[in-house]
Amino acid sequence: MKRDVPEVEEIGPSDPLPCAAGEVVAILSPLVTAERLARFQTVLAHRTRSLVPVLDGLSDPHNGAAILRSCDAFGCHEVHTVAGRYPFAISTHVSRRTERWLEMHAHESAEACCDALGARGYQIFVAAMEGTLSPEDLAKVPKAAIVVGNEHRGVSEVFRARASGVYRIPMVGFVESLNVSVATAITLYTATHGRHGDMTDAEREEALARFLLTQVKHGARVVRETRAARSA
Repeated sequence: MKRDVPEVEEIGPSDPLPCAAGEVVAILSPLVTAERLARFQTVLAHRTRSLVPVLDGLSDPHNGAAILRSCDAFGCHEVHTVAGRYPFAISTHVSRRTERWLEMHAHESAEACCDALGARGYQIFVAAMEGTLSPEDLAKVPKAAIVVGNEHRGVSEVFRARASGVYRIPMVGFVESLNVSVATAITLYTATHGRHGDMTDAEREEALARFLLTQVKHGARVVRETRAARSA
């Protein structure tokens, strides 16, 4: 897919909260309907941080968008990206703006991404035909980072060298590989089993704050102005 079309947008890291999550929630939650707030709570009750997708140098905005939709659909709350030849970008037509409901982390290099995830206790796994693990095995790993590679070059050597394991998706037909977005969807669906709802109360409150900032028009400005008025 071409990148120089209106529906393609570069996606960077999520903006920091304007203040403490609890304060954001207190200010903005009265501005949405009770039904919408309940929907947010229901979604958050099934979110997980223990499975983290890592998008390593993806070049096709269609694939990136489709993967973000799968992340949201299967409850993965945070997504990490490493830019390749071009910055990470998605087709908003395909994503249906699901990136609004995800916590995005951008890294300048594979090394930086590995360091950040390792510091938080994640084990890294990559997909390859010679893999000895299955997506079902990944579901048993306490904190797993699943690296999705470039459509043509695959996963970078840095991630391969620092991976805790290699997995493959068993196939019984003539094809030996799947489109990257399809393979990722299958992996996430399987590897999230048993993980949903493992976020802490503090993590859910922070996520709710981000949801509300997205939902309320000019949410960050509303928070800043409300705080200023209260302190005047």
